[in-house]
Amino acid sequence: MITTIISCLLIILSILPFIQNQHWVFRVPEFLKLQILVLQVISFSALFFLTKREIWFWIIQSTQLILIIYHLYILARYTKFWRTPQVQKSKSDSDKIKIIACNIYQYNKDHNRFINLINKEDPDLFLTMESDSNWEKALRVLESNYPNFQKVTLDNTYGMHFYTRLKVITASTHYFIADDIPSIEAELETKDGHRFIFFGVHPPPPSPTEEENSKERDGDLLSVAKRVRDYKLPVVVVGDFNNVAWAKSSILFRKTSELIDARIGRGVLSTFHAKYWFFRVPLDLLFHSPKVFIDKLNILPDIGSDHFPVSCTFHIDIQSYEQEERVDELDNGEMQEVNTLIEEGKEEESDNR
Repeated sequence: MITTIISCLLIILSILPFIQNQHWVFRVPEFLKLQILVLQVISFSALFFLTKREIWFWIIQSTQLILIIYHLYILARYTKFWRTPQVQKSKSDSDKIKIIACNIYQYNKDHNRFINLINKEDPDLFLTMESDSNWEKALRVLESNYPNFQKVTLDNTYGMHFYTRLKVITASTHYFIADDIPSIEAELETKDGHRFIFFGVHPPPPSPTEEENSKERDGDLLSVAKRVRDYKLPVVVVGDFNNVAWAKSSILFRKTSELIDARIGRGVLSTFHAKYWFFRVPLDLLFHSPKVFIDKLNILPDIGSDHFPVSCTFHIDIQSYEQEERVDELDNGEMQEVNTLIEEGKEEESDNR
């Protein structure tokens, strides 16, 4: 009986994300697709040993099997078995560029663990999220190595700090859907003269303890997507998306921006929650334009936050067309949906900030 109840609950959790309602009840289960798949495989197997073969047994098992196949189909592209184009080195390649992005957790007082990580990994640029005034003071020791920066010091868990030793052509802070939810945009130039656009994002999550729905998150991300879609320079968008790459709104982001999901063919690479291994989900995402080629994407060690840092090394080849086929575009009517979601995000008023 208990196994049957668990199986029914897993079926409900699997089906809820298909309902395009932005309330957290419908959105949170899509974060847990991997965990639901594991538990569903276990419950599917257990029912054969613990339950009589009656009509409801076959209905439940047939439904579970369909959902298991569906979960596997979605998650398969986030494994190293998924084939991605093999990129050949070219004379037009830029030098390698290394990014680290981390939601450092505003209330994490162990500043030195992150500072030591930056000194060890030696990235060309890094982004912190949830960095407040205490973090801003702590990070000043890095300014001699990273003299160019954009600081948005907030104490509402949405502060954001960007540091780089690359040449900064322009840098700006955007507030697309609320005046306390920033995004950072910077046009950068490498030492060998390649320019690209960096975008750091951190929209609010739908959850029972934060925002009631995903309207602000979806509106913020899609605003970024619309802004970068027509850029001529290569683009990298990174941050705590508070979303998973297989969610409908992430797919809309990818299609609208005409960027590539860096995780495809490289692994799920879950970043949150750092303390609870079974409930880890990939909330910290990275998308890039076809002229950006990922050399390495990996998760770095714990720095005392509830998120693991993400590290990405890439190069730029503006003469290559090898990744153009990996870009998906919006279907008919989807741009109208995007515009509607952006407007709903702007109209939403938070009760938690």
